[in-house]
Amino acid sequence: MKAQKPLGKLIAIGGNEDKGTYPNPRTKKKYYLNFFELGIIKRVVLESGKADPRIEVITTASMIPEEVGKIYVSSFAMLNCLNIGIMDIRTPEDAQQPEYLERLLAADIIMMSGGNQSRLKEMFGDTEFLARMTERYYNEPHFVIAGTSAGAMAMSHIMIRGGSVPDALMKGAVKMGTGLALTRNTIIDSHFVKRGRFGRLIEAVALHPKLIGIGLGEDTGILITDGCLIETIGSNLVIIMDGHNIQHNNAAAAKKGTAISLENMTMHVLAKGNVYDITERKFYADKSLYAPAATPSPASVSTPAV
Repeated sequence: MKAQKPLGKLIAIGGNEDKGTYPNPRTKKKYYLNFFELGIIKRVVLESGKADPRIEVITTASMIPEEVGKIYVSSFAMLNCLNIGIMDIRTPEDAQQPEYLERLLAADIIMMSGGNQSRLKEMFGDTEFLARMTERYYNEPHFVIAGTSAGAMAMSHIMIRGGSVPDALMKGAVKMGTGLALTRNTIIDSHFVKRGRFGRLIEAVALHPKLIGIGLGEDTGILITDGCLIETIGSNLVIIMDGHNIQHNNAAAAKKGTAISLENMTMHVLAKGNVYDITERKFYADKSLYAPAATPSPASVSTPAV
């Protein structure tokens, strides 16, 4: 039986500096999300199909959840979205509270903030909250799960937990773990261009060559539909690393601290408007050129277990 393609939408955002400024220079400077100015937050709202959707922001990954929550409330308010709540879940037990499950089921958009991606797995892994969120993602066409920085990285099943950028491509420099498994065929990295994380993602894909590496530049995001189609949004770049055609790869056999060598890693660079099919591993300059393969009907498939 073929796996079901999700009907919902993922929006993974590369992040920017932790604090931005209000876009009107004559207004007193405050802390706001930089990527608001580039329309990514607006796109998050648009994909829900509602003018004033119910939004729940999960600040679990952040160590300054109160400040981060205020930033999101203010930024969404600039789009006249006032129906917003903050879920500052600090323990796995909190994630199981009926109040949070009820709010999850009532939400049109779930937004996961930046911070430490491992905290999201620690708090939500194997919980009813994650199971219900995944179920909604697979079965509801306008349900949106968005995340920035750590919130984007945690969407993957195989997740980058951290690692030294200067030491990347020396075996063991990149720390891997498991994430929330909203997408099972990718590895997502964030703050990709300014922080020079190319080597980090290459090493991650070398270790898991059947997965597609996605590096998200700052002020840039991707909309993932059907679980496989990536559309680039924002002003910067998205880097795709595809290891399916690798010939030589010593990543598995190399000793810790020794150099990784690779032959034939494929890289694509996506700018705004470009699309990429994860399943077919094909680049398209424009979405109008994309012709999706036939998919099984929802009645013939089942939601993957979390």
